[in-house]
Amino acid sequence: MHKRIKEITLTKEQAIAEAKRYLANAKETIAKSPIGIAGKIYEDSKYVREGAAMAYLAALKAIDGWLLGKGTPNEKLPKSIDEYWAVRRKIPHNGKFTEDLTIVYQNLHLGAYYQGFVDINFVKNGLRAVKEIISMLE
Repeated sequence: MHKRIKEITLTKEQAIAEAKRYLANAKETIAKSPIGIAGKIYEDSKYVREGAAMAYLAALKAIDGWLLGKGTPNEKLPKSIDEYWAVRRKIPHNGKFTEDLTIVYQNLHLGAYYQGFVDINFVKNGLRAVKEIISMLE
């Protein structure tokens, strides 16, 4: 039986840098999918699913960074989406942040990753929301 080792992020700067790296990797992965003839859908949901998962994690990593910057110890960082939702009340720009986190969760995590949505505008909206979250929290 293998022990699970949790990735440890020590500083806000490290977490934000990782969030940006995850987002860049997500965009690269999604770009591997051919685009449909009408330019409205990605044709290969595998790349979209992988990229959407990475982008979703980028948003969570940015939240971790904000919490680390506020003095939250690594072991107290959120471990579930419910815990991340609870954190949103503490974050400045709460209304905008909540809207962006909702878009990230619905478009990227539930839609593109779990259900395989391939609508280009739907996915790009999710990626834009991740970028906004990172910018807001850095």
